[in-house]
Amino acid sequence: MTAVFDPWSAEFVARPYPAYARLREESPVLWFEPSRQYLISRHEDVNALLRDRRLGRSYLHVATHEEMGRTAPPDYQEPFWTLNNNGMLDREPPDHTRLRRLVSQAFTPRRVEALRPYVQRLADELVDAFVAQGGGDLIAQVAEPLPVTVIAELLGVPEADRHLLRPWSAAICGMYELNPARETAEAAVRASEEFTEYLRALARRRKEDPRDDLVSALAAVEGLSEDELIGTCVLLLNAGHEATVNVTGNGWRALLQHPEQLAKIRANPDLLGPAIEELMRFDTPLQMFERWVFEDIEVHGVTIPRGSEVALLFGSANHDPAAFAEPEALDVTRRDNPHISFGAGIHYCLGAPLARIELTASFGALLAKAPGLRLVQDPLYKPGYVIRGLQSLEVSA
Repeated sequence: MTAVFDPWSAEFVARPYPAYARLREESPVLWFEPSRQYLISRHEDVNALLRDRRLGRSYLHVATHEEMGRTAPPDYQEPFWTLNNNGMLDREPPDHTRLRRLVSQAFTPRRVEALRPYVQRLADELVDAFVAQGGGDLIAQVAEPLPVTVIAELLGVPEADRHLLRPWSAAICGMYELNPARETAEAAVRASEEFTEYLRALARRRKEDPRDDLVSALAAVEGLSEDELIGTCVLLLNAGHEATVNVTGNGWRALLQHPEQLAKIRANPDLLGPAIEELMRFDTPLQMFERWVFEDIEVHGVTIPRGSEVALLFGSANHDPAAFAEPEALDVTRRDNPHISFGAGIHYCLGAPLARIELTASFGALLAKAPGLRLVQDPLYKPGYVIRGLQSLEVSA
């Protein structure tokens, strides 16, 4: 069965779902030697383990690398891990609880909701320009600029500096792939150093001269360290834009390949909300979410020992027939949709409401302004598997 799961294969990345079906049926818990992880493929198990406090995103709050039978990362990667470990995603209680509570004081529902008119205006402008030139690469011209610009606006990054964010984020996210190469790791380290230096300077300016932005608000939160502020901002950028870009790209590819489903949304705009949830389920951007095991657990009769890493296969869970009727069918009218694309438990995505605002704005604008959208060529997926999205999406408008 290990031959079925091949995350470094372009063919597998383009179409992993048949392999997932075999895993769910034959080996719902599978030791995968190349990445030294246990693959968990069924929805019920993935959902349960996301909420199980015997597992976590980090183990350093309970044990050293050596005590967990792991090898510490090489010294040259220290800037990346320092940045990564200061974000709440890789913290566990009680530290995670403290950090999420502090960040929530600044990243409030009111602040997110206040962005809605700005997001809609930006989506309309991007789509108007896209339609005016007759189409092009939907990823580069609509899907990417929207969330990056919105996050930059939310944080308070000056317009002159916003071009720096996407390359930094792409380099850092390279480290989340399975067994990243030395070159990928070095690029992530450089980006981590540069981004950290930039945000440290910005945070100090905002502390002295506050503005109406998230960096200023975070800088004013008592008990939030400067390093935690930086880690939070980087997490918001990386998680906040990668998912939205890839839902947009993967989603429009799916709709254009299923014109009968696209026609249903055009005929009934009230389906836009359910359709976006279905597109997140149907071709999930985050295919895998990893957790460390703090104490021995048992899943389907397989003992997974302390110190192991489990790979929770979101893409497989979202296609499990035990959780979804006809999971291989794209159905924009689907109402019973317990997808786990935003995670579950204490690490449920803090930015999910903002992502939904962005997706509603961009899909809505394209539906309204580009009724003749057509695929020019079948797109290719990027090499990455964990964060899975298209290289480009060439369409005519």
